Amino acid sequence: MTGPAALMRAYFETITDLLARIEAEEADSIRAAAVLVADHAARDRLIHVYGPGGHSNLAAQEVFFRAGGLVNVSAVLDEGTLLSGGALRSMAMERTPGYGRLVVEDNRIGAGDLLILVNAYGINAALIDAALTAGERGATVIGVSSRIHADSTAPDHPARHPSKKNLHDLVDVHVDTKVPVGDAVLEIDGIDERVGAISTFANAYALNCLMAAAIALLAERGEKPDIWRSGNAPGGDEANAVFLHRFRGRVRWL
Repeated sequence: MTGPAALMRAYFETITDLLARIEAEEADSIRAAAVLVADHAARDRLIHVYGPGGHSNLAAQEVFFRAGGLVNVSAVLDEGTLLSGGALRSMAMERTPGYGRLVVEDNRIGAGDLLILVNAYGINAALIDAALTAGERGATVIGVSSRIHADSTAPDHPARHPSKKNLHDLVDVHVDTKVPVGDAVLEIDGIDERVGAISTFANAYALNCLMAAAIALLAERGEKPDIWRSGNAPGGDEANAVFLHRFRGRVRWL
């Protein structure tokens, strides 16, 4: 399989097969998580989303300040693991015990708060510290990660937290993205390594389904949630101005 058309077809089918598994197997988990998100939005509380990990940060950004998304979402865009600060630095920080604790404390996430932790593999030290700290401080935690990837990672892997715990063991509700071990999914003749990562698709699908389900629940209750409109759409700036007035002082990275 070397031609572009064959590669495109194989990649497309692998992605859609994975998304279909999430749809078929995670509906109950997504609904349970959506109830938590809807409850917080109804009380005008923030929904914190943190993706400690180079590319897992993209998931937090995916549902933050997003057209069609809840205004109440507050992404934790901590510089420590953002790739913009350097890829090797990002990996070192996500493997540093105690770092996730500092991030949760610095963002004052605690009792009565809701934190969504999203990470492709569900094992790194910063992620586990964030989950443990948020729980200790009384926050409700939703986890979005791959159970098979975490369960297949050796206890002594250098990315792991000293406790050897997995995200899915620590949260109130877990959504399993089912990302296969290694993330990359395409095999090319003559190439030893697989190519074509899949976790960004899985994370984005799971999180957007979660947010859409929460909005639908609010509508069923007769609530009218605050939803961003694209600033590039007609009337977008005007529609969003009301939200900016209310949230700019509350959402750290707005």
